[in-house]
Amino acid sequence: MADSLRFDGKVAVVTGSGQGIGEAYAKGLAAEGAHVVVADLNTGQAERVAVEITGAGGSALAVTVDVADPASAEAMAAATVEAFGGIDCLVNNAAIYAGMKIDSLMHVDLDYYRRFFEVNLNGALIVTRACYRAMEGRDGAAIVNQSSTAAWMAGGFYSIAKAGINSLTVSLAGELAHRNIRVNAIAPGPTDTSATREVVPEEFLEPLVQSLMIKRLGTPDDLVGACLFLLSDDARWMTGQIIAVDGGQTVRI
Repeated sequence: MADSLRFDGKVAVVTGSGQGIGEAYAKGLAAEGAHVVVADLNTGQAERVAVEITGAGGSALAVTVDVADPASAEAMAAATVEAFGGIDCLVNNAAIYAGMKIDSLMHVDLDYYRRFFEVNLNGALIVTRACYRAMEGRDGAAIVNQSSTAAWMAGGFYSIAKAGINSLTVSLAGELAHRNIRVNAIAPGPTDTSATREVVPEEFLEPLVQSLMIKRLGTPDDLVGACLFLLSDDARWMTGQIIAVDGGQTVRI
């Protein structure tokens, strides 16, 4: 466990935390004292992460959730409240990324396109709607949405969904401020996960690295500090912001 327990006794829900960046977020929150709900569509992966957290001395509960299904999201929120009494932090990380189709807007199958947006954009709203009542009135309630630097690039339907996350973040920040719930987003740059290596062809990785100011791919651990900062009271006067953690991939002046 970390020496600094910024989240001691807090309850944090992290969607898509059965692997990759979401897993790192869940473990980072647990290391700083949070009760963590490892929420993932893959039950086995969620249970593995929860077992690893509890084995390291933390507190975790695995819950299966389909973020595109309002009933599933409501059930996940109810299970969290039943187990831990409320929700302080929510990380909307779940997305279709591993195994994502690489296709143009002119040719992508529209059923796939619709499902992609139900998960990658609408899922953040659906889960927030399921959780916000359990967050209202709690001290320091905060949400972090997972965006991407792709939001500022011509990257097809993936970029459109992440640009939508940015806009959703700002709108939710405005709508939930009077409920004392802050909402921000992290936009990761190219991050070395199994999903990235599945989606990005090997021959594209080195040119991608060379395009960065810091000449390496990011790691999930590189993103944890920003997520925990935005969820913590250290960021208590920050809301509606999209923070790029990208090795200098994007510059906005």
